Order: sequence, then C-alpha cells, then structure tokens
Amino acid sequence: MMILNQKWCWLIAAITLFLMISCDSSQQKSVPSHKGDTDWKYFGLASPGSVPQVFSPDIISTSRNERDFAVSPSGNVIFYSIVLPSDDQSVIVYLGFDGFFWSEPETAAFSGGYSDLEPAFSPDGKRLFFASNRPVRGSTGKKNYDIWYVEPEKGWGNAINPGEPLNSGEDEYFPSVASNGNLYFTAKYDDSFGLEDIYFSRYSSGSYTQPENLGEPINSLFYEFNAFIAPDESYIIFSSWGREDDFGKGDLYISYKNGMNNWTKPKNLGNEINSDALDYCPFVSPDGKYLFFSSKRESADLKNKANKKLSNILQLADGIQNGLGNIYWVAFDKNNWR
Repeated sequence: MMILNQKWCWLIAAITLFLMISCDSSQQKSVPSHKGDTDWKYFGLASPGSVPQVFSPDIISTSRNERDFAVSPSGNVIFYSIVLPSDDQSVIVYLGFDGFFWSEPETAAFSGGYSDLEPAFSPDGKRLFFASNRPVRGSTGKKNYDIWYVEPEKGWGNAINPGEPLNSGEDEYFPSVASNGNLYFTAKYDDSFGLEDIYFSRYSSGSYTQPENLGEPINSLFYEFNAFIAPDESYIIFSSWGREDDFGKGDLYISYKNGMNNWTKPKNLGNEINSDALDYCPFVSPDGKYLFFSSKRESADLKNKANKKLSNILQLADGIQNGLGNIYWVAFDKNNWR
C-alpha cells in the first residue's frame, strides 16, 4: 500500500474541498458569468442587433407576466417586476452578481407585502425608485400608488416615501431620474392633456418641487405613460397609445430636448422595434448601448388563427411569448431618430 506524506494529504483535501464548494455554488446560482467577459452584466448573452430579442428567456422572461427592467450603474444588480394573473398585484424581483455568478431571481427585500412595480435607479446608483400602493405610515383610507425609494447603502429594506408635493392623492407611476435629480413620472391630474400624461418634478436643495406637466408635443389627448429620461435630459423615450402612427395597442416614441423646456415632435421608434401589441416600460442601459422594454407581443405560432390541437394550444399557452408580457432588448443608438 502506498503511504502519502502529510503534504500530499493536505493538497488532496484542499482540491476536494474546492470541488465540493464549486459544485454547491453551481447548484445555488443560475447563469455563470465571469469577470472579464464583456457581457457579464447581461448573463453572457450574445448582444442583440436591430431586431428586438427576448431577454434572458426562461430565467427573467418566462411564461409569466414580466415587465419593467432596471440595472444598477455598476451592472451587478438587476430588478424587474412580475405581475400576478389578477393583474392587480405585482412584485419586484432581484438578482445580484457576486463576481462569478448571478443569483437566482428572488423577491426584493422591500417588496412582496403590497403591489410594487417599475423599479428605476438614479444614475449615481444611490437610490432605487419604484411605484407602490403601500400605505404611508400613519395614514388611513384608500391606498393609491405613490413613488417610493430605497437607498442601497442603507439597506434595501427601508422604503421611503418622498411625500408631497411629488406624491398626491392621485396615482403616480413609473419614476425615471436624471443625473440632476429631476424625476419624471406618469400621472393623471386636473391639468392633464389626455387620459394619462408625463410629468416631472425638479430636485432642488434636497427636495422635490411641485410637479409640472411636460406639455406638448410630448403629451396629447391620448395616453402618454412610462417615460425613460436620459441622464442628461437630452432625450426622452415613452409609450403612447392612440396616436395616428401607433402600430398597435401602444408604441414607444422618442423626443429630443430642444432648448430649456422645448421638445421635438415625438417619433415612433418604428415597426422593427414596436409591434401590434403593447410596447412599454423603456429603459436604456447605463452604457447607452441597449434599449430594454416590455412587450405583450405573441409568437408567430400563437398568432396563427388556424385550428390547433389542444396539445398545441397548451404548449403555446405555457410558452414564453404567450402574450402575457416579457422583457426585450435591442441595440440602441440615441441619434437614430433625429
């Protein structure tokens, strides 16, 4: 029998322990993605081209109803929303990158007790904003949707309501924040042009000012909602439903700032990006390379109205592009619509 000296025993034991830890990590984590990989921020997925692709199929985009997308400026934290079948309750989901692997999706520490959705980081990453119908401490009566935020450096669990005048007795949705702190959101107030409008509140001396209607040509007699503002406020991407060039049930539009408070006529992002279904919740990656958005578009097989066997119908109903909603991404150049 061969007798190993103590040095070799320690070496074998160390290798065995390393393999055990590696195997356990692979079972606990989802998609491996290593430092040095240029796509590690997006699970190592191949970059999309000019045609939108389902983002992270079977991990983030599934047969459930997913919407909204936010990635931290450093790229190591992702949030998105899952809407329950009743369509009146939603939860914000979290994934984190530890330097080697992305975690499995899990409910965010600040979410789960109420209906929360539409996460959005400030460009400096110091705050994560979201919309929620949770009650303000000490309040009574009907709960409406307000804009809230958490500060990662102080822990994800302590949600803060900025209060008035940013929030009101009406609903406020879909926050998006510029580098100077100005906050853009969706609401329907007495001075709204149409059915829903986009508003903004200036951030001054640590507090928000009275919200202002963004006005024409952004807002119209129709629906305008879910706006992403560029960090430098040079352009805005939003959804609108009802315009004459709308391809379906709501399209994505872009407008460029032309002077202090003037905006160019919004342009439809075109039928390569928009579909005949609802396209909404835009977000441009911190590096400006990709446009993420939510869409309720269906697969070509599901759109086929020919009679289908029950087995085919069930397979399509359980598929990713079943019309409930997914997150898509596409290559983006902010100057393409000037």
